[in-house]
Amino acid sequence: MEEQEKKHANKKTYWNIKPYLAIGLIALLVIVLGISFFFLLYRYHGVTQLVDKLMVILQPISIGLILAYLVTPIVNFEERHLLPFFKQKIKNKRKAKKVVRVLSVIGALSFVAVVIGILLQMVIPELYRSINGMIGTLPKQVSDFMDWISDYISSDSEISGYLEMILTNGTEFFENWAKTEFLPQTKNILAGVTSGVIIAVKLLFNVIIGIIISIYVLVSKETFIGQSKKILYALLPGKKANVIIHTVHKSNEIFGGFISGKILDSLIIGILCFICLYLMKMPYTVLVSVIVGVTNVIPFFGPYLGAIPSAILIMLANPVKGIYFIIFILVLQQIDGNIIGPKILGDSTGLSSFWVVFAILTGGGIFGIPGMIIGVPVFAVIFYIIRNILDYILTRKQLPKDTQSYIKAEKLDLTTNVLVCWEEENLEEKSKEQQKEEKKP
Repeated sequence: MEEQEKKHANKKTYWNIKPYLAIGLIALLVIVLGISFFFLLYRYHGVTQLVDKLMVILQPISIGLILAYLVTPIVNFEERHLLPFFKQKIKNKRKAKKVVRVLSVIGALSFVAVVIGILLQMVIPELYRSINGMIGTLPKQVSDFMDWISDYISSDSEISGYLEMILTNGTEFFENWAKTEFLPQTKNILAGVTSGVIIAVKLLFNVIIGIIISIYVLVSKETFIGQSKKILYALLPGKKANVIIHTVHKSNEIFGGFISGKILDSLIIGILCFICLYLMKMPYTVLVSVIVGVTNVIPFFGPYLGAIPSAILIMLANPVKGIYFIIFILVLQQIDGNIIGPKILGDSTGLSSFWVVFAILTGGGIFGIPGMIIGVPVFAVIFYIIRNILDYILTRKQLPKDTQSYIKAEKLDLTTNVLVCWEEENLEEKSKEQQKEEKKP
């Protein structure tokens, strides 16, 4: 009896604190999140300024990471070909891998520097010659145009009077604008030029720091990957960590396949454009080919963004050849869109044409030109994640995952858990009614 009374007393005094502790922590978390939300809501400008400041501070690291990611395929290609040779020469495999890694990184960055140097060597002299030629020929073209106008309107005094009035008013407006607007803003213009030079110098400094950071990242990329996996497996359950790692691998495939394929596609388009324009004896052949090739990196809208300034350049030199160039660009882009692009890129993104345009417009509206370039692979990754989540949910509900099953389906039969169409259901009901009528005596 005494032992039973002691047990009963222990049961009464025992107090389980875990549920109350969990409730308290949840309540604290809700309060903290609420305060944070209102802080961000009412101090939004401060938050944006903080984000902008962080972006400026982290700009060298961003440049280094982007450069390292773009150069990684070249480094891997060089390692595959150099490693067997150095393993024969150096007995220590670990030392051989380090030597090959350093040589591959140096070779990849040197290759990128040489390519950029060749492009600048091709573009800058051609751009100088183009501007110099335009400065030399533009006054004569304007003079010929004015002579043509004067000859055309000399017979009509009314048109000449209107033209004289327009020129007088235009001259007066320009003089007033120069006195009231342009001259007072000269100090601001000089300040803007000075700040632009300072920004350019800072950007150059950040690029140099970014190159150094990219070297560190490329040399120790396996270590960084291993540390990331270690953190994931430490913080998350194994199944969730595996899903995240698989998603990251798939994202890398989408990004790498799209970017490398688009660069190769743009290189081919630039070379084809140069050959064809050279054979057609077009002016500014090198400059136009580089513009068309570089802007082709932007999906869908890129070719037209490059064709517009190129067509204007050619039309200033020869209007007829400018029309021929527009026709040629339309034909070239059809060949690229239907033959070259699909062969190189294939279905690397898994997006339809509508979603490609949607991704380009959204990315360009938020981040400008960089957003137009990376908008498609980013949206492809988001699309892939959403599709996997939907497939998982549909599998749990024992429903089909393919889209074709839902095109004609109009409702879900709750008794059989099968998608059906109204017409099919009506036909089944009619056939059942006919069978009942046939059975009647």
